[in-house]
Amino acid sequence: MLSYQASIMTHSLRSKTNALLLLSTALLSHHVVASSSASLDADITKSLSLLPAGNSSSIIIAQGSQSQQSAPTILWQQSPQQLASPASTQKLLTALAAKLYLPSSFTFNTDIELISNTAKQDLVLRFSGDPLFSRSDLTALLKKVKQQGISKLDGDIYLSGGVFNGYERAVGWPWDILGVCYSAPSSSISLEHNCVQGAIYSNKAVGATTRVNVPAHQPITVTTHATIVSKSQQKSRFCDLELHAQPDNSYQLNGCLLQRDNPLPLNFAVQDTAAFTQQVLLAELKRVGIRFTGEIKRNDDRQGRRIARHQSAALPELLAIMLKDSDNLIADNLAKTLGHYYFKQPGNFANGTAAIKAILKEEAGIDLNNAVLVDGSGLSRNNRLTAEQLLHVMDYLISHDSKLGLLSTLPVANQSGTLRYRPSLRKPPLAGNLTAKSGSLYGAYNLAGVLKTQSGQSLIVIQLINNYHPIKPLDDKPITPAITQFEKVFYETLYRADINTLAVKPQNTQ
Repeated sequence: MLSYQASIMTHSLRSKTNALLLLSTALLSHHVVASSSASLDADITKSLSLLPAGNSSSIIIAQGSQSQQSAPTILWQQSPQQLASPASTQKLLTALAAKLYLPSSFTFNTDIELISNTAKQDLVLRFSGDPLFSRSDLTALLKKVKQQGISKLDGDIYLSGGVFNGYERAVGWPWDILGVCYSAPSSSISLEHNCVQGAIYSNKAVGATTRVNVPAHQPITVTTHATIVSKSQQKSRFCDLELHAQPDNSYQLNGCLLQRDNPLPLNFAVQDTAAFTQQVLLAELKRVGIRFTGEIKRNDDRQGRRIARHQSAALPELLAIMLKDSDNLIADNLAKTLGHYYFKQPGNFANGTAAIKAILKEEAGIDLNNAVLVDGSGLSRNNRLTAEQLLHVMDYLISHDSKLGLLSTLPVANQSGTLRYRPSLRKPPLAGNLTAKSGSLYGAYNLAGVLKTQSGQSLIVIQLINNYHPIKPLDDKPITPAITQFEKVFYETLYRADINTLAVKPQNTQ
């Protein structure tokens, strides 16, 4: 008997011509007629030709395996083993590994411990990397402390985050995005998603300096030297809004911003999570009425008796948020958590990604030996996966959905998550019929999911479009982006494919 992985590899070596014999389709705008596999090939090739020159495209269209012991049937493919930047489709791997290894009852716990064997009472605030731990959660913890009769603290408070170590930003995270919240640091000491919201105003005269606003209770400092410009000035000066983040949670805005009536929302990634938490903690101690005269220090070694605990949402809810909203902090903190539990040591990006590979191989038979995994979110430009590897993951999610329950957490075209407003998928017939994880980085537009066709069949579709760099138009006239044109034609082609009459044979596992 061949393994699940080996049977897929054997199948992937079949020629595209033989695979196309499995599928009959038509591409008409209003009705379906019989079509040859050659016509399908032409239609898909035509859709790919809408992409700009120089792109690299890996595509797989398949039917899911008929049983947990068989493999999917590949109907069409292009460059299935070409390594590509997966972007956030990589979160499918993190989600599957977490679901296979951690119990569904898993939560991130944030504890307050009391050290009372000294002349003064000390507290330990022990973090475990809860990506959703909020200011209000911290306040609720402190109220529990006060309810135990502690209204004055003469000792110190220790911030403990030894559950993680190493870099808080993975190798391959570009320097120019480290100040914005989708690249917030992956830290065991996480608070308010390690993110602060603000806004910049450019509603004054051209040439004036912009104004920035951050809520007064947020312990960060933001200044702006960005000037207000007209559209022609922005073009001739080659200027844009620039964000410079400093290690002490101070930020400076430079460059220029177009004149506009409404403020532009901004978000700032916290740079020093311990310092940020310290300032928020001081404010919340005062809010709940606990007098504190000591110091707040970072110390991962102090131990005390637990007197209060906050538990995060359980794993299924964490994964649902992560996949629907493509939440990077949840993904990266879960990856480090997997490294912590799997290798029984502080979690980091290195052992977290190693744990993901090991878990998927041991529990699902998915071999990621030649994949390059650097983080859990897919944010690093160094990550590399093949379309074939993503097919393995998607097929496993589908064939084990009754146990995993992950398919229902994926975004749905025109309905939820990152696919709710994707232009190519918002209108019929694709609206509501594609369930997929998206992934976008500079030059990468990816999807991995399931398309329900007009005939009621389900197709697994893997789309890895890399090196996507369309030529910018000379004028400012609005145009439909090439990626939108491609996806609309490509997925409508597949939606109208009629495969009911085909005698599709399951992959031979002998």
